[in-house]
Amino acid sequence: MAVKSFSETERQEFLADKHVAVLSVAAADGRPPASVPIWYDYTPGGNIRIGTSPSSRKARLIERAGAVTLVVQREEPPYQYVVVEGTVVETAAPAPKDVREAIAIRYLGEEGGRAFVREFETSDNVLFTIRPDRWLSADFTGDL
Repeated sequence: MAVKSFSETERQEFLADKHVAVLSVAAADGRPPASVPIWYDYTPGGNIRIGTSPSSRKARLIERAGAVTLVVQREEPPYQYVVVEGTVVETAAPAPKDVREAIAIRYLGEEGGRAFVREFETSDNVLFTIRPDRWLSADFTGDL
């Protein structure tokens, strides 16, 4: 099996591509880490941004832990993934509308993203900005 790691440029470009990520954050009371699928925003060389409801369990856990793990994967062959461990460097509540729109447009397109944000305009929201601290990646392209 010829598993290789992505180069720095490859892993940043992979993370910048549109994927649904799995966010994991430490939990309390002896429970395992909380892991949930989530939309995110990332520009190579920058920080990761995620939005959620401030009353959600994940938001409370992120605020308490101050650090998360984000897993982004390609689910069909050739399998590839990037894992990022990061520190929360900024919290904005409410999340700026332009950032919420940018994230929604990334996943739903221009019209769908703007409609999605309008639908939830009166909902509480929080934006977490996460600095990538450690990276792990795997690329199984050579196996095919």
